Parts: sequence; C-alpha cells; structure tokens
Amino acid sequence: MRTLAIDLGTRRVGLALSDQGGRFATPLDVLEVSSPLQAISMILPLIEREAVERIVVGLPLNMDDATLGPAARETIVWARELSKGANKPIVFVDERLSTFAAEQDLIARKRGGERITRKQKKQQLDALSAASFLQAFLDGKLDPIKIPSAPALE
Repeated sequence: MRTLAIDLGTRRVGLALSDQGGRFATPLDVLEVSSPLQAISMILPLIEREAVERIVVGLPLNMDDATLGPAARETIVWARELSKGANKPIVFVDERLSTFAAEQDLIARKRGGERITRKQKKQQLDALSAASFLQAFLDGKLDPIKIPSAPALE
C-alpha cells in the first residue's frame, strides 16, 4: 500500500512516500507555501499521480501527551480537508521526535563528507522528518493517534 507522509508547517510542507509494498519510506519533496491551505491543491495531484492509498500526517502533540495545542488542532482540520479532497484515509501519528531524528540524519551526512548549506538543511529537514515518522509507522513503531470528533476540537 503506497503511503504519503506529510509534515505540515505554515511555510514548508515536508512530503515522504513509501514504496508500493509499504515497507520503505523515502523523502520526496518540500513544498514552499504561503499558507497550509495552498498545500492541498499541490498535494492532490501528487496523490493521484503516485497512486497513494493512505495519508499519514504528523501531529505536533503537546509534551504532556494529554492535550492538543493550537498547532495540532489546525493540523487535524487541515488533514480532514485534504482527506475530503483526496477521498483517502488519514492516519495521524506523533511527530514530536521526527525533526530531531531528521537533524541527526543530516549531521551524519555532513560527517560523511557531504556538504549541506543552511538553506539546503532547512529544505531537506521537513521531507526527512516526514520520512522519519513514516518509516517508524511502517515498521510498527508508531501507533495511530485516535482523534476526537470535530466538536471536541473546538
């Protein structure tokens, strides 16, 4: 099952894609947007072109594990809009440590001799973050997060 992972930001949206067998995650792209809503129109053709069957969205949970902050609520509303447009199921996963893992990957690349500018790092980080939580999800290390119904989000 081909799965698209999305690391939603207000200016950059990181994308990662699994292989058709749903075993391996690969960073795909970072979309530069003026608003998250703009990203939906950019992502819908990608979902069609790549025959995506499921969408995994990173949810920026509060560190207390018990509450959803404003960014998480906005992400849920955005993802539900994307789901309607794509007619694909959405799975939410905890993204809190994915950026740290992506930064560690970039540091390892730099140690390996690859030169990465600050701008390239910013651009790659969001796609690497999406690939990080997608791979953890595919490996069964990240469980889906159950989201309350819309009235509970208000």
